[in-house]
Amino acid sequence: MKQPKNLLVLSFLLILMSCEVNKSDDNNTPDPGQNPVVPSGYTLTEAFSTLKFDKPVELTSPTDGTNRIFVVSQTGKIHVFPNDATAATAPVYLDISSKVTSGGELGLLGLAFHPDYKTNGYFYVNYTRGNPLETVISRFKVSSSDPNVADPGSEQVLLTYQQPFSNHNGGKLAFGNDGYLYIASGDGGSGGDPQNYAQNRTQLLGKIIRIDVNSTTGNLPYAIPADNPYRNNNQGFREEIYAYGLRNPWRFSFDRKTGTLWAGDVGQGNVEEISIIKNGGNYGWKIREGNTCFGAANCDVTGLEEPVWTYPLNNENGRSVTGGYVCHDKNLIGLADKYIYGDYVSGNVWALTVNGNQMVKNELITKLPDNISSFGEDSQQGLYVLGYGTGKIFKFTPKP
Repeated sequence: MKQPKNLLVLSFLLILMSCEVNKSDDNNTPDPGQNPVVPSGYTLTEAFSTLKFDKPVELTSPTDGTNRIFVVSQTGKIHVFPNDATAATAPVYLDISSKVTSGGELGLLGLAFHPDYKTNGYFYVNYTRGNPLETVISRFKVSSSDPNVADPGSEQVLLTYQQPFSNHNGGKLAFGNDGYLYIASGDGGSGGDPQNYAQNRTQLLGKIIRIDVNSTTGNLPYAIPADNPYRNNNQGFREEIYAYGLRNPWRFSFDRKTGTLWAGDVGQGNVEEISIIKNGGNYGWKIREGNTCFGAANCDVTGLEEPVWTYPLNNENGRSVTGGYVCHDKNLIGLADKYIYGDYVSGNVWALTVNGNQMVKNELITKLPDNISSFGEDSQQGLYVLGYGTGKIFKFTPKP
């Protein structure tokens, strides 16, 4: 059919515009004067197709120039392998399964490498052990003869605290940009924090803990940072406390660009919470759950920190938030500076955009057909997702 002249002209102009757009994208380099275009979504594909782990709960890497990845198995083992998609095996770096009480929410739950790991070989773990049931924060050292094997006899226990119940153990630990070690502690478990541990600052449960592992204070194998909020207080508050009022901050992370500390705090039965953690902040549990009063129609929110984002528990969203990372993955330009997090139950993965402490936009970007136990970063800040049930490690791939 013959087209009208004005329609032919319009078609020609559209073709020219299309050519110019394609030309500008030849090198996949965004115009520095424009914001990168966010793709419509992402797929999650296996990052290391031949590898599979038993209940993986943590992925991290030291900044030692070796480009290796370490994966923590909840049962008590740490595996190491080269950051190569064709990696065929992941040998055991450390096996402390004989010391670890695991199952449910118990086990080897966290791993952090000292910022000077390349020089001193120190790394830190967070695990639970029984009789009595307690959390243990320990330091180990790499073997002097093999960089891919840790010395199991090098353990130095830094800190322990009892767990009254088997759930809500937190488990994450990481070094902040300030060089201090941060530790996530749950409220002690059961339901509804029956002993109100999260608001009790004489206890370490329901807190973010911060210690200086490069110094000592008195008989302690660590020091209390000078600006910890309760250092040298006369009220009996634990000086290790950095922030409090948390229910179960299963996963937290630092934005390495800004130093901001992000945490996903698992809700009781109604609300899941994402918060930016501040020195001395009270995050409300069990006065409230997320941004709603807990156990009362009204509650006094004076002095409480507001969450950055919350979502209701339901079949669509999920029922257990898994905190993630602010994205600095060079292969994911469309997600740059967004906080990527998910839900353990639903497998949903979202990208959260904030301005200061205010949510701007929350986008559902993909879904993992598995339980999301954790997100992880390699030494180049490449971003990964851990599938708890399959034992597989996944990476993000932008859809066309």
